[in-house]
Amino acid sequence: MNSIAILHGWSDKGDSFKHLRDFLGQNGFAVQDVFLGNYISMDDDVRVEDVAKRMDVVIQAMIAAGTLSQTFDLIVHSTGALVARQWMANLHAAGRTVPVRRFVMLAPANFGSRLAAVGKSMIGRLTKGLGNRLETGEEMLRALELASPYQWKLAQQDLLARPGEDASGPFSAIDDTKGVLPFVIVGTRAYDSGLQQIINEAGSDGTVRVSAADINATGFTIDFSKNSADPQVTLWPLRKPYAAPLAVLPERDHTEITHPEQSGEILPPKDARLRELLLQALRCVSLAEYKTITDAWQAISDETATLAQSQELIDQTFGNLDDPKPKQFHRYLQLNVMVRDDYGNLVSDYFLEFAEPDAKNRKGMITFHRDVLEHVHVNSIHPAYRCLYIDHTDLMDIFYRNNTAELAVSISAAPLGRNIKYFDSKTDSAKGEVNIHAQDVNARADLPARLHRNRTHFVEVIIPRRPIDKVFSFLP
Repeated sequence: MNSIAILHGWSDKGDSFKHLRDFLGQNGFAVQDVFLGNYISMDDDVRVEDVAKRMDVVIQAMIAAGTLSQTFDLIVHSTGALVARQWMANLHAAGRTVPVRRFVMLAPANFGSRLAAVGKSMIGRLTKGLGNRLETGEEMLRALELASPYQWKLAQQDLLARPGEDASGPFSAIDDTKGVLPFVIVGTRAYDSGLQQIINEAGSDGTVRVSAADINATGFTIDFSKNSADPQVTLWPLRKPYAAPLAVLPERDHTEITHPEQSGEILPPKDARLRELLLQALRCVSLAEYKTITDAWQAISDETATLAQSQELIDQTFGNLDDPKPKQFHRYLQLNVMVRDDYGNLVSDYFLEFAEPDAKNRKGMITFHRDVLEHVHVNSIHPAYRCLYIDHTDLMDIFYRNNTAELAVSISAAPLGRNIKYFDSKTDSAKGEVNIHAQDVNARADLPARLHRNRTHFVEVIIPRRPIDKVFSFLP
């Protein structure tokens, strides 16, 4: 039987997972073969890449000594997913075999957390950092911040290839005997006590959004540089050949997702489900079984989403022991947008507007920005990187209610000065527009860019930089 390694998240310690180790021991796994990783996450000078590099040294030594099996399983929580993914991406880039078979992620912060901005703030330093020289892990939190350049870099190392690149990655060589099998289990129950309630957000477990946890990311480029009226949309190839199982559980928050041994008062009939899913993932032995699990976990996620239909259904399900609102169970998506010009320079001052294609009135735009677009985060490292949090449930139920068939996004950017503009050298208000979603995507197979629920999308936008006529001319 494979050894199992467990990695904690930001501001946590390996000791916190002794309960999980004991649970595994009670379910057929040898406790002496379960190893609790421990890494620095609260010192400002330590980056995710540093932890991944040191992790490799330790794992190599343990395998060489026979302490850790040649192939082992890996369970991670929250930020531990970034550490593990970085380590595996490094191995693949070096042409080395990744010695992991089952990669089980519990509420992984694969694509950031809104909490990271709080952790970097003075409030975070005075609370979390009070016993650590007021340090909260500046570098680690920069990686965790929504839409961080680091997340773009890592996603393009292990999940998404740029067009024309080799599309292999640490998750690509999967068959019945080798390759990494990733799994994601995440809750969508908000914190119900203490100061943690301040950071609650619909569609999340209180710390990590479901759409930020799902490892099934997509990416595409929208290029306005050659023809602003008809931009070229190019999908990015996936480095992962199969969809990874995603189970969204309504009864678990960010902390409870790590306690399969505990029986809570919420949803008693389903309280054992976390235990069953974790063991199911760790006992998966074939690619056929992996695909079956993917479908079964999708059904669980779909069942969770039905709770958004009414408060009455929620009360019946939870037995009035908790009082979540229907919006908590909406399905969301993230758009991680990065804008650059056709020289490759990042563009920081731009505006995105969502509406019906070629909208003649502002009704659809108002509906989208009021009811569907929940949050926009401008990354603190560079404002060219932004994360848009979109309520997919409201997109389908509210925006499309008036028989609007498609959704378009337009982009405009402030001119750099008197001499350089974007899109059109004659006007400051020029913009580009492209359709990115349809109410019935099956009827629009020709639509290259689509928005998927419970998912993060990496969207590179290229806009044309236009010098005015007098930037260069010949004397008369």
